[in-house]
Amino acid sequence: METLKIGINWIDDVLSEGLPIKSTTVITGPGGSGKPLIGEIIVSAWLKKGGSVIFMSLQYPDSKFAKESIKHVTGLDIKQYEEKIIFIQLDTEIQEYQEINERLIRANLIKPEVWEKALNYAASKLSKKDPGILIFCSALNLLLFSPTYGDLIFKKIKETIETNTDKTYLISVSTSAKKDEIEQLEKSADNLIISRSEKEPFRLYMKILRLKGVAFNPEEKQVPISPEILTHIKEMADHSRGKVLPAILKT
Repeated sequence: METLKIGINWIDDVLSEGLPIKSTTVITGPGGSGKPLIGEIIVSAWLKKGGSVIFMSLQYPDSKFAKESIKHVTGLDIKQYEEKIIFIQLDTEIQEYQEINERLIRANLIKPEVWEKALNYAASKLSKKDPGILIFCSALNLLLFSPTYGDLIFKKIKETIETNTDKTYLISVSTSAKKDEIEQLEKSADNLIISRSEKEPFRLYMKILRLKGVAFNPEEKQVPISPEILTHIKEMADHSRGKVLPAILKT
């Protein structure tokens, strides 16, 4: 199994042989437990190793929020990797997807057929140079709240997780709602990471429950991000989510 070594001591201690490439990883935990931040650490390593990334960060209505979060968490200025990145931004007001520029696609991701088309189009525009394409999807559970498409997009996400063989997926979902559906995604994933948080002081923890074909350390680790940065990013995500969820609930 080919793997990605992160290159940071604390996370390499638990990912002792690295994260399996061309596999699906699901990161779960309650709301506010820092799931996307764990993903951003992996994304940073992926870009540094020469890979390409598709961002589908649903808790952020604008790519600038994702860029700011990565800068705070990892110190990485992703402007240095622009040719290796495409953002897919949720837009419930359009029928399918629109290419805004070379780095940004807007798509009505609630619709399963649009989800697939937008991802395939974005992937066709990126280099597949090793370690290949990483698709980073955060707060995907928000899509499940669509009254019309919730069940259908859940089936599409689950199918994507179960049938993927040529890309690396990194998916974060909250366990605070849609418990049955999230449990199915957890079971379907090749790799499973859980996160939790403590409030006083604000701290994050992660633990690996399963990796495909490689050894790992099952010990829980604190994610070394300062309480100040965690608070800032949480406030930013909460504000953004307050705009995204109402739009989804109308579909």
